[in-house]
Amino acid sequence: MPEPKSEPQADPTAAFEPHDHHQCVDATLERADEMVRARGLRLTPVRRRTLEILLERHGAMGAYDVLQRLSDEGFGHQPPVAYRALDFLVENGLAHRIRRLNAFTACNHPGETHHAAFLICRGCDTVAEIPADPLREALDRGGAGLGFHIERATIEAVGLCTACSAEAAQ
Repeated sequence: MPEPKSEPQADPTAAFEPHDHHQCVDATLERADEMVRARGLRLTPVRRRTLEILLERHGAMGAYDVLQRLSDEGFGHQPPVAYRALDFLVENGLAHRIRRLNAFTACNHPGETHHAAFLICRGCDTVAEIPADPLREALDRGGAGLGFHIERATIEAVGLCTACSAEAAQ
C-alpha cells in the first residue's frame, strides 16, 4: 500500500524551545490519520485519544499515566485499554517506547521509515526525537563485522536541555 508523502522532518529543537505546539500537534495528527488510512488500519477513538495525550507535550508518559487520563475521559479503567492502544501506536510507527523511562512518546514523523534517537533531559524529562540513521548504520556495520544482525536498537541520550542547564548554572 502506498505510504503518505514524506513531510519535512520535525525540528527537534522545538521540544526544548517555545513554539506553536498546536501546529506541531495538528500536523502530526494529520500525518498519522493519512498513514493509518493508507495502510487500511483504524485510528479508533481510544487510539486517537492516546496519541493526542502523548502529543500534549514533548515528553514521555508511562502507561498508567495514559490509562488514568483515558479513564478520566470515560475510555475505561483496565490496563489493557491503554496497553492495547500504546502497542498499536508503537507497532505502527506513531509512538516510541522510551526504555530508560519505561514510558512512551509520540513519533514526530509518523509513517516515515526512520531510525530515531532520543535526547532526554534529566531535569525536566522533556524528550526530543532526532534522526539517527547515521548512528544506526554504524551499529549495523559494527554488528555485521561480528556476524551479528541488529533487529532493533533504541538510542537514548541523557543530559540537560538549555533551560535546565541555565537553571543548574545559577
